Amino acid sequence: MTVQDIQLPLDTKAIMAILPHRYPFLLVDRIIELDRGKTATGLKNVTISEPFFQGHFPGEPVMPGVLILEGMAQTGGLLACLSDPSMIGRLILFAGIDKARFRRVVRPGDQLLYKLEMVRQKSKVTKMAGKAYVDDQLVTEAQLTASFA
Repeated sequence: MTVQDIQLPLDTKAIMAILPHRYPFLLVDRIIELDRGKTATGLKNVTISEPFFQGHFPGEPVMPGVLILEGMAQTGGLLACLSDPSMIGRLILFAGIDKARFRRVVRPGDQLLYKLEMVRQKSKVTKMAGKAYVDDQLVTEAQLTASFA
C-alpha cells in the first residue's frame, strides 16, 4: 500500500495493512479524518464481546483506561506512518505517556472517537496530543510519545 492508495475512511483491512496489531489488540476500527502531519480521527466501537470485559469487571463492564490510551496510540501511529511513508511497515513502540487523565468510564455500546494531533515528528520519534470522546464528552486525554524500531 502506498500513501497515494489511501482513501478515507480507512477500514480495518486498510489499518491492518499499515499497523502490525491484530485481534484482540487492534483497538481502532476506522480512520475517518486525516490531515497528514497534523491530525487524525479514529473510531472504536466498544462491544460487550471484547475479551477484557470478562474480567474488568464482572457485572459492571468498564473498558480499561490503558486500552483507551492504546487505541489513541494506534490512531497516532497511523497518523505518523501516513505522514512519513518511510515508516510504513516498521514497528512502532510506546516511548512515553504524559499528562494522562481519565474523565469518564467507557462501557459496552459506546463509540470512542480518538482525536490525535501531531506535536512533533523527528527522525524515529513522534510526539502527539490525544483526546478520546464518547458522545462529545471527553473521556481520556494524554500526550503520547512513540518510537519507530
